[in-house]
Amino acid sequence: MAAPVAAVARRLRRPIRRSPAWQGPSRRPASTKPPPELQSSAVRDAFLSFFRDRHGHRLVPSASVRPRGDPSLLFVNAGMNQFKPIFLGTVDPRSEMAGYRRVANSQKCVRAGGRHNDLADVGRDLSHHTFFEMLGNWAFRGEYFKEEACSMAWELLTQVYRIPEDRLWVSYFGGDPKIGLDPDLESRDIWLSLGVPANRVLSFGPQENFWEMGDTGPCGPCTEIHYDLAGGVGAPQLVELWNLVFMQHNREADGSLQPLPHRHVDTGMGLERLVAVLQGRCSTYDTDLFSPLLNAIHQSCGAPPYSGRVGAADKGRIDTAYRVVADHIRTLSVCIADGVSPGMSGAPLVLRQILRRAVRFSTEVLRAPPGFLGSLVPVVVETLGNTYPELQKNSAQITNLVSEDEATFLASLQRGRQIIDRALRRLGPSDLFPAEVAWSLSLSGDLGLPLDLVELMLQEKGVKLDFAGLERLAQEEAQHRAQRTKPEQEQGLHLNIHALGELQRQGVPPTDDSPKYSYSLQPDGGYEFGTCEAQVLRLYAEDGTAVASVGAGQRCGFLLDRTNFYAEQGGQASDRGYLVRVGQQDVLFPVARAQVFGGFVLHEAVAPECLQVGDQVQLHVDKAWRLGCMEKHTATHLLSWALRQTLGPNTEQRGSHLNPERLRFDVATQAPLTPEQLRRIEDTVQEAVGQDEAVYMEEVPLALTAHIPGLRFLDEVYPDPVRVVSVGVPVARALDPASQAALQTSVELCCGTHLLRTGDVGDLVIIGEHQLTKGTTRLLAITGEQAKQAREVGQSLTQEVEAATERLSRGTQDLGEAQRLSKDMGRLTEAVDTAMMPQWQRRELQATLKVLQRRANTAIRKLEMGQAAKKSEELLKRHTKGPLIVDTVPAESLSVLVKVVRQLCTQAPSTSVLLLSPQPVGSVLCACQVAQGATPTFTAEAWALAVCSHMGGKAWGSRVVAQGTGSTTDLEAALRTARTYALNQL
Repeated sequence: MAAPVAAVARRLRRPIRRSPAWQGPSRRPASTKPPPELQSSAVRDAFLSFFRDRHGHRLVPSASVRPRGDPSLLFVNAGMNQFKPIFLGTVDPRSEMAGYRRVANSQKCVRAGGRHNDLADVGRDLSHHTFFEMLGNWAFRGEYFKEEACSMAWELLTQVYRIPEDRLWVSYFGGDPKIGLDPDLESRDIWLSLGVPANRVLSFGPQENFWEMGDTGPCGPCTEIHYDLAGGVGAPQLVELWNLVFMQHNREADGSLQPLPHRHVDTGMGLERLVAVLQGRCSTYDTDLFSPLLNAIHQSCGAPPYSGRVGAADKGRIDTAYRVVADHIRTLSVCIADGVSPGMSGAPLVLRQILRRAVRFSTEVLRAPPGFLGSLVPVVVETLGNTYPELQKNSAQITNLVSEDEATFLASLQRGRQIIDRALRRLGPSDLFPAEVAWSLSLSGDLGLPLDLVELMLQEKGVKLDFAGLERLAQEEAQHRAQRTKPEQEQGLHLNIHALGELQRQGVPPTDDSPKYSYSLQPDGGYEFGTCEAQVLRLYAEDGTAVASVGAGQRCGFLLDRTNFYAEQGGQASDRGYLVRVGQQDVLFPVARAQVFGGFVLHEAVAPECLQVGDQVQLHVDKAWRLGCMEKHTATHLLSWALRQTLGPNTEQRGSHLNPERLRFDVATQAPLTPEQLRRIEDTVQEAVGQDEAVYMEEVPLALTAHIPGLRFLDEVYPDPVRVVSVGVPVARALDPASQAALQTSVELCCGTHLLRTGDVGDLVIIGEHQLTKGTTRLLAITGEQAKQAREVGQSLTQEVEAATERLSRGTQDLGEAQRLSKDMGRLTEAVDTAMMPQWQRRELQATLKVLQRRANTAIRKLEMGQAAKKSEELLKRHTKGPLIVDTVPAESLSVLVKVVRQLCTQAPSTSVLLLSPQPVGSVLCACQVAQGATPTFTAEAWALAVCSHMGGKAWGSRVVAQGTGSTTDLEAALRTARTYALNQL
């Protein structure tokens, strides 16, 4: 038997390794009866019910496709992403997730951009998608392992879905001698015991059957279940159906593998592929997950019906366009519903590329009408909305955003064609198209056209693109981006998965950080923060090694049994402060940072002298720093409440961060905020501050908060019990569903530290506002004394603008005064743009100054035209005839001099004019224009250049009009040069 198995393995090794695009089940007759057809919703429900009802799994909802606190990902791309804290050992022990043992779900996944990127392949074949659903089951901390996972998978596929056993093959990890990993014979033997014939149990190496989370982190062997598309007729055609990963190792930074403290099971099976198998379809696009969309596309654009062709058989790329549009509108709908909108960087930029790719195929191939993409959103909602209700909730917003971006891109396409045509008129027959122009058109430039589209538009005109220049521009942009990007905050010391596992094995309890809430408001209005006495439980050197003691000058981390330091989380900066050893108050150990890992608070310090495990210490928080954070955090809650009052109760927070200096708040918006809305938001906060209401905080069971109308939940993992912060209403009353209190005041789940009365915020001013992406606005705000100073600055600038308005209204006939007024407007505009002042006031003043600047410039132009008319009359009297006027004339600016030249040429069209104007500072201005009938070799630019070069200056302009500057004490010599050059040309 060994020889035939080896031979099959050799035949299959290459196709499995390369994971070919699935062309769908074979149309040849199968040797066994195919599985019964199920609707996709029934397939999904059967999976979840199987694990819940038969095997006691807890069903958890899909996480958002926007990663939660994971900068390594653009999108959630696998079912395991939301469970990373469990795998890494960093999950909060008080959270609901910490109690997970066996769970199952259907996870929304997006694979576009980043490490896993299927975008370019979508449409070309019958299987790739940017959005898909991942069915998965998990067992954490050894709840069950290989035998149970394999048995459950086999039971579901063969008994519930009734897939014939002889259509299923399995693969397992065959070991890797290079790193000392033995074959996973345990998995092999489990499959054999389940009745899988030995010739359908194949071993492969680490590339196929060893799964890793990333370059470092949990990993382990995997076993895969494959479906035979051929059905026993001819050579097997295997497609992966289900991957079962057994996490039992950790990849260290040095590349070595170490055993994990706990073993986990992580499985994933793509719903789309499973449905195609169960429905006997030729591809995932032929299932009921896509057929409603494909039908809607056909009805809306009038293209021929979808026929499933690929490659050369797909004439005109019609079917490719069907697949691209159907896939991309699903991705766009799901992402926008989860708060990711098309934008200019990161995940929003990828989504922008997806949308524009869909627009290109719909308009250029399917000839769809404007607004076509937005019309498909209700079909996506109808297909997926019952499973993912956020699609139903945000349906209108999704449609609006897609339609707006589609219209914007179509307008950009039209403008791009005009720019390309204009650039082509300047090219010679063999010239390459300028890289700078293509870059300005691209997604990295101004119009947002994909570079491959720009290249295609040029190919249609028979022009080649300067790719070498494009590469240079791309490198420059990458360098500039790197320089602009602020260096990330130093990660500092941290507890890795092994350190956390060791703490748990040794029974070290999580840090009691409840003393961080031990502070009170004194009769004089000040806050008193108590000290906290604690014991040093663990010390860590800078490299993370556990040590018994640290010496003077050594950077270290330490765990205590309890602490009053707030560890950075929930958008609030960590506390600072110091500790002293009990009985030795004169030696301070400054604490720069506190971070929490799996419930353990790690304090970071540089030891001034020896500190040992077991020492008794006393902790002191930096009162000013803590109070600043409390002020900003309470203000953040008031700001969130004010936004909902102003923009509507469904307004969603997208993120926030605060420190003692300022707060940042990201909010979902349909459109940019108006100055009036910004002002109303501030007024609402000021009203709450003025009422000086009590801020109530209390820990309650998480279950009590589940169905409270108006209670603010963020995309976070909350501990249980959870802390509730309520403004003006006691927590018990706020959580009473009958009270509706959470609809009438700020009530949020929050672990942060807060003021005890709203009046202590003092004031709040929004000093900055801009759109991060379409649909998300970022606000910057300050509080307290800073806010009062910002209001004073705003009032002062308002008075200056009013004074400038009065000066402009009086008018002047003096050009110098008008120019000084215009410059004053410019300086005032710069001051308003950069000042720390209320944003609503800034926007109003900017609008006023824009009008004033236009009026000032108009007044200058009128005065200059008047001066030019007088000077041109005087010059015409001196130069009554002849083809040439070369002279000097007093002019206050180059603008006036150019106007004099133009008026002269208007009144004497057959005369070429060059004028010089000496300035008080020693420079000389030059302006010229050649007559309409001048010879082709006589150009204004060359004329000005000859004269200005003589004066040691420079010139610029066109064939007809030019100007320049220079410096000379011999004006007559410059005039002779001008006359000589012109006469030689004439």
